[in-house]
Amino acid sequence: MQPGPPKFQRRKEDRPGEIVEAALAVFSEKGFAAAKLDEIARRAGLSKGALYLYYETKEDIFHAVVKTAVAPNVAAIRSRIEAFPGPFGALLALLLPTMAQILSNSPVAAIGKMVISEGRNFPELARYWHDELVAPMIALMSGQIAQAQARGEVRAGDPRLFSVQIVSPFLMALLWRETFVPIGAPALPLETLAAQHLAVLQAGLLTPARSS
Repeated sequence: MQPGPPKFQRRKEDRPGEIVEAALAVFSEKGFAAAKLDEIARRAGLSKGALYLYYETKEDIFHAVVKTAVAPNVAAIRSRIEAFPGPFGALLALLLPTMAQILSNSPVAAIGKMVISEGRNFPELARYWHDELVAPMIALMSGQIAQAQARGEVRAGDPRLFSVQIVSPFLMALLWRETFVPIGAPALPLETLAAQHLAVLQAGLLTPARSS
């Protein structure tokens, strides 16, 4: 593969993507508070002044990172849920491996850990993450579970809490990967986790007639 042209020779419309890529790396390595616009600009091959032509603040860059690097992965999961025509147990059998595959190859973990660790000091980050990603996904899953309960497929219980229970093991695994694996802890295999979690949900969440 031939190397691409130097950044100063690339088209102007390429630069926002290059800034997002650089910011993702800096946020992942240093967190939000310690990330410097100078370093983001340098890694993107721009001057700090040129950076301001595209994004006015570090918060604006964070929003762009979420929209460009994180939201498409979440949207892919949501589209699977919305388009699935079968019973809820079959949806789980499709959804959990899909989540494992996407989360294994996306920057969701690194940025999510940053939001969790720095959200108290930067509440706008947590609010944006919640409003753009978490709340819509929980609402969608809660609606699917409520419909499944009405069909007699899912046990009685709070659909929103069931939604949180479904995604919680993946959140823990991703935080584990970002926090403990770098200091030598063994990784948690997401695909194996998904299969084991599915078996637990089939035994405990679905009604006996729909658990197989």
